[in-house]
Amino acid sequence: MVDRDTDPDGGRVGVSRRRFLEATGATGAAVGLAGCGGGGGDGPIQITMDGEWAGISDTVVQSLYDAGLDESIEVEILSGDFESGARRSEFTSALDAGRASPDIFMMDSGWTIPFVARDQLVNLSEELSSDTLDYVQNSYLESAVSTASDPETGDLYGVPLFPDYPVMHYRKDLVEDAGYDPDGENWATEPMSWQEFAEMAADVWEQNGGPGGEFDYAFTTQADNYVGLSCCTFSETMTSFGGAYFGDHENLFGPIGDRPVTVEEEPVYETIRMMRSFMEGPDAEYAHPDFPQISTTDLLSFTEEPAREPFTGGNAIFMRNWPYAIPINLDSDAFDAADYDVMPLPHGVEAGAGNYEGTGGSAAALGGWHLTVNPNTQRLDDCVQVLEAFANEEVMTSNFAEGGYLPPDPSVTESVDPDDVGGLGDYLDTLAVAGENTVPRPVTVAWPDQSPQVASEVSAAYQGEKSPEDAMADLAESLESVESDLAE
Repeated sequence: MVDRDTDPDGGRVGVSRRRFLEATGATGAAVGLAGCGGGGGDGPIQITMDGEWAGISDTVVQSLYDAGLDESIEVEILSGDFESGARRSEFTSALDAGRASPDIFMMDSGWTIPFVARDQLVNLSEELSSDTLDYVQNSYLESAVSTASDPETGDLYGVPLFPDYPVMHYRKDLVEDAGYDPDGENWATEPMSWQEFAEMAADVWEQNGGPGGEFDYAFTTQADNYVGLSCCTFSETMTSFGGAYFGDHENLFGPIGDRPVTVEEEPVYETIRMMRSFMEGPDAEYAHPDFPQISTTDLLSFTEEPAREPFTGGNAIFMRNWPYAIPINLDSDAFDAADYDVMPLPHGVEAGAGNYEGTGGSAAALGGWHLTVNPNTQRLDDCVQVLEAFANEEVMTSNFAEGGYLPPDPSVTESVDPDDVGGLGDYLDTLAVAGENTVPRPVTVAWPDQSPQVASEVSAAYQGEKSPEDAMADLAESLESVESDLAE
């Protein structure tokens, strides 16, 4: 654990970094940090991120130094597992074993709070300077900050690194050749309905040979039985139809055991029926008769990269995926950048017409990642300096340009010069719309147990193994059981 002096009753008598900086008059979110806290130490500060970040590590680290990080503090970015659930297991093992490395974790916004509840992370409200703390809590995307904070005390345990919200990627050339006018109809900022989208996608596919033709898919998304189904693709589509896991969105973070379970309702069934039609056609069992087929059952094994690869490779016309795919698509050899565009996700019912507060309209699952500090680190002050350097607009802009990572401060996205972020600059309007319509997953200490149950039952319904009604009845029973056990 972090070495701290304590009084006989266990109270801390050491001065926290936050109070030290305030006492010495330090100012700025990430400026003037050199020499504070005895930078340097033994070896680098290790941050476990993912391969995409490791690939741009030189640029990332240099941007931190440019933001004021003491250059005697060496930073090493380690490549962690790309899949979120595997990453969580890695971190759980490290913390349970009391390992001091990595010093900083890049944690999914969907499972940071359970680590907070287990008291396995450093309380950053006690360590960050007041300027940085105020900047994060008042200027960052509120929904992202909420998933990095203790739901009961409001204390901050993670600095959001980047939020994530998906968009619909599409082949603009094929759409225009089929007779549609994305620019004239303002696809970039005015979401269409799922009905309109499906009929249009089916038409474009048919004009290019349909099933068995040039493209294997009109549409790809993530429908595998994994965390991304429960937290993201099912959640956002269900929300767009007016459904919810726990009623009004004020219940997303609890109270556990004292909120309704609302999955046995028509908007939820409609979501499943639509996806059944997308994969197997409107005549399939449990499918929606009003939606055409625009994909195949391959979706049942697709996570992010399997969904992206056919699109980037020129074998799909539309794709639901995260912004990280934009720079990859722009470099595709299968089509020119001018042939590509993005738009907000469609809606099932109009905004405000859902069954619950926060539902209806275009909904984009809030993903994203936070930087959290390992309480076993021997380099706490250096770790805090690294986090404070990340809380800098120039660093955010650099991460946006180099890796397609959205700034956690929405004002940076809104004010950035499009020329400074390369090809991403062409899509800022769409990204802004997606950001305005984010829906967080219901992150509580119950969610790690509930998420796989959601994914399992939705997957069974998507495959036609259960009717939507039977699958959601079983899910409701499971969700209520978890809620009841934890509330006791």
